[in-house]
Amino acid sequence: MAISVTENAAKQIRNQLAKRGKGVGLRVGVKKVGCSGFAYTFDYADEMRAGDNLFEAHNAKIVVDRDTLLFLDGSRLDFVKEGFKQVFKFDNPNVDSTCGCGESFSVKQSAKA
Repeated sequence: MAISVTENAAKQIRNQLAKRGKGVGLRVGVKKVGCSGFAYTFDYADEMRAGDNLFEAHNAKIVVDRDTLLFLDGSRLDFVKEGFKQVFKFDNPNVDSTCGCGESFSVKQSAKA
């Protein structure tokens, strides 16, 4: 199981951690919300917890807990500019559909197992 990180995402992670002055990396997750079922979460990881997985690329680290990894396996994390917004964005092969607003998604049956 793996998650890849683009150079743009890695640069943003490094910059944010440098501004903050501490942290292991970016903690990514999935929570139940919205009209389609799930949404991505992003936070700082100040420590590794039991069950965490660490992925590193371009000198940046991503921390994902074991349960979330089922939803994100094979994904690519990027950092993109969309109009005036700058956001982390997943290219996730486990997504079955997204809601009209693009804030939530549902996953293929195999990712729920």
